Amino acid sequence: MDYQFKDIEQKWQKFWADNGTFKAEDNSTKPKYYVLDMFPYPSGAGLHVGHPLGYIASDIFARYKRLKGFNVLHPMGYDSFGLPAEQYAIQTGQHPAITTETNIATYRRQLDQIGFSFDWSREVRTSSPGYYKWTQWIFMQLFNSWYNKAADKAENIDKLVAHFAQNGSAGINAVCDEEVLTFSAAEWKAMSHNQQQEELLKYRLTYLRESTVNWCPALGTVLANDEVKDGFSERGGYPVEQKKMMQWSMRITAYAQRLLEGLDHIDWPEPLKEMQRNWIGRSVGASVKFPIEQSTHNIEVFTTRVDTIFGVTFVVLAPEHELVSELTTPRQKATVEAYIAQTKKKSELDRMADTKTVSGAFTGSYVLNPLNGEKVQLWIADYVLAGYGTGAVMAVPSGDQRDYLFAKHFNLPIVPIMDIQNIETEADPTKDGCYINSDFMNGLDYKDGTAAVIAKLEEIGAGKAKVNFRMRDAIFGRQRYWGEPVPVYFKDGLPYLIEENELPLVLPEVDKYLPTESGEPPLGRATGWKHPLGEYELSTMPGWAGSSWYWYRYMDAHNDEEFASKKAVEYWKDVDLYIGGSEHATGHLLYSRFWNKFMKDIGVVFEEEPFKKLINQGMIQGRSNFVYRLVDEEGRGTNTFVSHGLIKKYKTSPLHVDVNIVDNDILNLDKFKRSRPEYETAEFILEGGKYICGVEIEKMSKSKFNVVNPDDLIERYGADTLRMYEMFLGPLEQSKPWNTNGIEGVFKFLRKFWRLFHNDAWAFSVSTAEPTKAELKSLHKIIRKVEEDVERFSFNTSVSSFMIAVNELTDLKCNNKAVLQDMVITLSPYAPHICEELWVLLGNQAGTLSYAPYPKFNPAYLVEDEFAYPISINGKTKMNLNISLSLDPAAIEAFVLANADVQKYLDGKPPKKVIVVKGRIVNMVV
Repeated sequence: MDYQFKDIEQKWQKFWADNGTFKAEDNSTKPKYYVLDMFPYPSGAGLHVGHPLGYIASDIFARYKRLKGFNVLHPMGYDSFGLPAEQYAIQTGQHPAITTETNIATYRRQLDQIGFSFDWSREVRTSSPGYYKWTQWIFMQLFNSWYNKAADKAENIDKLVAHFAQNGSAGINAVCDEEVLTFSAAEWKAMSHNQQQEELLKYRLTYLRESTVNWCPALGTVLANDEVKDGFSERGGYPVEQKKMMQWSMRITAYAQRLLEGLDHIDWPEPLKEMQRNWIGRSVGASVKFPIEQSTHNIEVFTTRVDTIFGVTFVVLAPEHELVSELTTPRQKATVEAYIAQTKKKSELDRMADTKTVSGAFTGSYVLNPLNGEKVQLWIADYVLAGYGTGAVMAVPSGDQRDYLFAKHFNLPIVPIMDIQNIETEADPTKDGCYINSDFMNGLDYKDGTAAVIAKLEEIGAGKAKVNFRMRDAIFGRQRYWGEPVPVYFKDGLPYLIEENELPLVLPEVDKYLPTESGEPPLGRATGWKHPLGEYELSTMPGWAGSSWYWYRYMDAHNDEEFASKKAVEYWKDVDLYIGGSEHATGHLLYSRFWNKFMKDIGVVFEEEPFKKLINQGMIQGRSNFVYRLVDEEGRGTNTFVSHGLIKKYKTSPLHVDVNIVDNDILNLDKFKRSRPEYETAEFILEGGKYICGVEIEKMSKSKFNVVNPDDLIERYGADTLRMYEMFLGPLEQSKPWNTNGIEGVFKFLRKFWRLFHNDAWAFSVSTAEPTKAELKSLHKIIRKVEEDVERFSFNTSVSSFMIAVNELTDLKCNNKAVLQDMVITLSPYAPHICEELWVLLGNQAGTLSYAPYPKFNPAYLVEDEFAYPISINGKTKMNLNISLSLDPAAIEAFVLANADVQKYLDGKPPKKVIVVKGRIVNMVV
């Protein structure tokens, strides 16, 4: 029977599900290998053909590793909390859990029909109470921990409390808030309970603080920087403003150095590692305190060029700096307030990116240079961010271009400080030469001058050498409903953890998914949702909470007693291969590394880094098609459409057309007419009797009508064809356009492969004869090629090699069982359904293919002892003959003339002349 892909694929998908074929063992004598995909958010749109790219690649690798004798963990789940489901709930009143469940069902159906070898027995959903119980548990561990710099690790808060009780604050070297108290043991003991808790909150790894956030009034929630674009929410396009709010934060900065150093020990793409290095932003410099004139306060700045301190001609605060209102004089108040209002409309990303616009406002106050007492103006400007460093910068316009432009714009002094500086047209940040206009530093070079300044600052208590990081503590809260409840209640304004036996703290029911009339988050609507000792936290956790540890839950997905057993974690250890998008570089991937390091510190996991190897798959872009509407003399669109090749002759306007009614860029006219009521009477100006569409490569999206649903392709060609075609499109890491035009070739290849096992009447028929050398050569070429390609994740070149191998075996008329069985094993990671069917037809037990040993490559079969000589008659090649390379020309001539097919071409006549070029060609003249 011909290749019946629908029946075959449905049969084997059911078999795998019924028999748990891909269920991983939690302990095995085999070496372990953990293959993980970044789990999806289950949106209502389902999968388009771009989504499965990474999943197909990881599935090929997982299946290959099983063949190579590994115990493979290859799980899948859903990152199922999120804003889209909540927005839909707000619009429709339907509970987010219902839409999420519906969307998951769609995803599961689509994933199953592509034939992935997931261990579905370990499925996780971040919105399941059984899962987020442990997300809440990890939050509790963070709350009960502090970072001991001396030990360079997190420790239990009880150890800090014991130190305070015995020694006071003396000898503590912790990552903590800037404003911590200094006290003795007696003073600690004399504090009230509330005072002690307030002080401990300054040390905890998760804590409350007032932060400047991206507030979206329309969505009623705080947004992360990557959720804001040009001052508007990415989802919905609503205005976003900067606002100060009391927020939960996580002290990821405690791990900054370890996060930086860890990048040197993982096999990740270098561009992604560089993104994290830049985000962490380690700087070596100094902290300097500038006294405020007529005040007891200081403005503290961090600078990497403390040597330029005598070139400071003004100091700039972030508009959100806590001292701005206090330091603004009455005369400047209106100007400063107007500028702050203007700044609130910009996101931090916009402010950092805009290097051309110069803006600011003078506060009316002055600060003093700590080394010479010189008065300098105190300004605010939006190029300074409250959350980076101290929210203040010392401006040296002679050495910094942004300061230079600011000084020029506002007519502020520019003082050269190096004898070779040229500052006539721009700042000169040189470190060469010797200092001028710099008091005791005059005549010194950069190295000696920097050392002298730091020594002087430390001597007078005005500064010190310091390492600073650009990365800030992570805000850990959203004013929304559909997220993990924070396991905290408040008493006397202070946060306390609920008891562990009260976990999970389950989301309560609410009447609406909107903030309350008084502005509280949606959880404020819950009736009777109150802790016996106080009020629950009404914010929920951010979207990254559940995804920051999920790979451990796959190791032990059904454990009610702990997030994963020690035995399971010790066995699986970490993820050997992780595949996902680079867009998560400074979000999920950074937070995951942070949580992993913390969990190692408290002894519940054993690896410093969660993901050994990471591959970023490229994006599959859409291939849009266009029709061209004829435009009349007044510029109005008509109902006539011009084929692409003729548009230069007419005035037209392009319109996107659904790619699913276009085949090889030829528009299906009947389907086009039925696609919209206004097109029913459409007329067409054709070329060659066809309407040819225009083409453009764009992002795949519904608005461009270029979304290709994998369901349609699987219905037409089968899952194995889709799997191989997605790999065939190009290198995994590169972005490439989707083009359905080439999929037919892959389908024909699979049909040709199926044909090898069947005779002319489509009856299954294989031979048990000894394989020929040529057959073994083709087989072992592909065995080696696939092994090399898969190990280096070059899946596209494997697909090409499979096609060559099948063509060779077809030309050889190979139906040898031994050869074809090894071909089945080799191809099975790419096209598992057809291979499972052929495996059983070859006489093997159903379900054993996934764990069959990968064929062993034998290099002896590739040694060239034969050559396929082209046999040419009167200059025209008629055929090829495999002839031993050991034969001399006379023996080659005799071998060729003895061949029956050659004699047919000669028609029984002896050739006039035979020319043999050894290892090249045999030419006969008749």
